[in-house]
Amino acid sequence: MRRNLESLSKTTFDLLVIGGGVTGACVARDAARRGMKVAIVEKEDFAHATSAHNSKLIHGGLRYLRNFELGLVRESLKERRIWQRIAPHLVQPLPFMLPVYNGGFRARATLGAGLTLYDTLSFDRTWLDDPGQRLGGHRWLSAKKAVAREPLVEGPGLEGAFLYYDAQMYAPERLALECVTDAVVHGAEAANHLSAENLLMREGRVEGAAVQENFSGARFDIRAKLTLLAAGPWADLFIERALGKPSVHRLTRSKGIHLVVPAMTQETALTLATGEGHFFVLPWRGHSILGTTDTNFMGLPDSVGVSESDIASFIDVINAHLPNAHLTREMVEHFYAGLRPLVDDGGANKDTYAASRRAELIDHGKDDGLDGLFSAIGGKWTTSRELAEKTVDAIAGKLGGKYNECTTASAKLPGAPDAPFADFVRAQSDENESIRNIEHLCRLYGAQLPKVLECAGNKPGMRAQLAPSGDIGAQILFAIEDEMAMTLEDVVMRRTGIGQLGDPGEAALDESVWLMATELEWNAARRQSELDTLAANFRVQGARVFSNGK
Repeated sequence: MRRNLESLSKTTFDLLVIGGGVTGACVARDAARRGMKVAIVEKEDFAHATSAHNSKLIHGGLRYLRNFELGLVRESLKERRIWQRIAPHLVQPLPFMLPVYNGGFRARATLGAGLTLYDTLSFDRTWLDDPGQRLGGHRWLSAKKAVAREPLVEGPGLEGAFLYYDAQMYAPERLALECVTDAVVHGAEAANHLSAENLLMREGRVEGAAVQENFSGARFDIRAKLTLLAAGPWADLFIERALGKPSVHRLTRSKGIHLVVPAMTQETALTLATGEGHFFVLPWRGHSILGTTDTNFMGLPDSVGVSESDIASFIDVINAHLPNAHLTREMVEHFYAGLRPLVDDGGANKDTYAASRRAELIDHGKDDGLDGLFSAIGGKWTTSRELAEKTVDAIAGKLGGKYNECTTASAKLPGAPDAPFADFVRAQSDENESIRNIEHLCRLYGAQLPKVLECAGNKPGMRAQLAPSGDIGAQILFAIEDEMAMTLEDVVMRRTGIGQLGDPGEAALDESVWLMATELEWNAARRQSELDTLAANFRVQGARVFSNGK
């Protein structure tokens, strides 16, 4: 998969997708599979923002039951099963415990009724060929059994815990990337680090976008019969710039931070109610992800970050509701922030936690006088595939041509193994006995792993562990050659797991930047610039930056 800027500039596409997060990736995949001529462009890197900076869950939305959003819950549960089937290497079952403290019969009965409804709505949770992907129903654990399973929940007033099941993404940025890859396999043109600057207009109709390549500064036009804006938290700002005034469709931005700490549970995720919301303790890659906050964000999307006060406040919440955690600032190995783009209903209540996660497809020809332009806003990771299906249905109707039926619910992604995942891991382990971290690589790449290992050639060093995360040098070569990685940040934070558990250390970063520099002919200044840019991922917002970039 490589950028073809010449093809982008010389082809008239059926559909131009602006935005390479999961929504744009899913739309591009669906449209390309149906036979449309598709282009997708992203101003930074694929899945660099909201699509990566989340709780890494594919879930049915248990808490949406309290708002009686039964349709959204059922849709989410159906889509959860689809992701498990089409990407079993990247989406896996995750058991959850919901402990009850001083709740009494009424609280237990209410939660039990909600979980019973949740199980009923997920009637198809076992309809999967891979037995390792099938999910069980909920059950009640006594206090003794709950503590035996996860000692962290022990505390005053513990009555027991409900055990239920959802699913987790191993690497959301790679799951989105596989959707882009599948789109390219089916004829789409894709390019990251290509900014859409303005819409191309003729007689009130949008005919594509003027774009700028981020490294060279080169400008050209991409022409398309229809254009879809899938820009997440930036969507309404882009439309406002195009119109010269606010759109009638607005977003509310919710900021959520996550902390990565040493493992706090043995194998089970925890859901803890706080009175004003909830937070998770999620086992992930031998660590725990603590998430998430949910606060109204009024700044520009590019300015979002994690401050020391954000971390301190969240630590206080966690320790108040999970005193056995004894969480300290020194335990925080990594942190990240993301913005949820929520559909603004125009109401006075700006409580983002209570706001709906519904999605909306907007035809700007009807409301803003921009014929030929659509926007897909709101929604959530789990339901992004179905939002894409509805979006492409509408686009196909607008184009008026004859296109194939949607296949994205059944067609597996490029990395999905044919065998059950556990069998696939055993086979790869037998074939690659010298690689210590083979399950990690199987999770990241699935059936594409042999192609990754081919990049190592006859160089044993390319198969050796490069960083504490368990990644190897061959992944960097593969990212450059086959996955459109253009920067050190692309590689360290999204193509691999090198930086996803926090700063991997000087040795790992020096080796990574040298490998990239050798392939891409970077000079010393470019190498240092790449390291400086990457370092921002490991600094709190407002931290002092010294002149040497460290």
